[in-house]
Amino acid sequence: MRDVDLNRIRGLQLFAGMSDARFTDATGGAFLQNFPANATLLYEGDPVDFLYILLEGTVELQGTWKDKESTLAILRPVSTFILAAVVLDANALMSARTLEKSQILMLSAESLRRAMNEDPAFAVAVAQEVSGCYRGLVRSIKNQKLRSGAERLANYLLTLQVRQGGMETVTLPYEKRTLASLLGMTAENLSRAFATLSDYGVEVQGAEVRLARPVPLRRLAAPSPLLDNHMPPGQGTTGKAAKEMWPPSERSCSAERS
Repeated sequence: MRDVDLNRIRGLQLFAGMSDARFTDATGGAFLQNFPANATLLYEGDPVDFLYILLEGTVELQGTWKDKESTLAILRPVSTFILAAVVLDANALMSARTLEKSQILMLSAESLRRAMNEDPAFAVAVAQEVSGCYRGLVRSIKNQKLRSGAERLANYLLTLQVRQGGMETVTLPYEKRTLASLLGMTAENLSRAFATLSDYGVEVQGAEVRLARPVPLRRLAAPSPLLDNHMPPGQGTTGKAAKEMWPPSERSCSAERS
């Protein structure tokens, strides 16, 4: 491992409170890998030997049952994943695969558990990161259970607009089939949701989506800090805990702007 690669995760809230010696010990068995698009990183039910940290690219987390599969989350840098399984020394409940060429740092699960036992501050940081993941899950469940398909799509487009710098036209980062699964829809339902949003100024041309009438679209979406987290870009190296703890007043303002 090159120092420059380890320094990229040193600023994560998960590791920021560790001493240099403890950090060196916890990352001693780490290695960095570059994966092509559509590479499977692990399957649900597999034992988890590593904590994965996405440094570049995009990773999809999936669940399957019989002949069905669903997108549970799509991760962007910098993101940890399978942390709960690492803490519990349990098998993975999700599969993970890359959606594009990705760079992933893999840290020994055993070393991290040892660090948790020996370093109370690190154990607290792990608890905060897992809590951030839990709150993100609650947001996702509320979004799918309390909003219609058109409302979910509207909020997704507004979130995307924030992440892409507030431009009128946004670019869908995934195939529509993947987007539909992420939003808890079939491909047909996603097409109907886009058709519904055309009355609110949403114009679709391939992967490009123009949000021509933001006021009525925002009125339909009704973004709320109790469901949405529109953390703007440029906040530095963050994890799930940091994303959940950025100032609530900023969260509310961002949601209103979105």
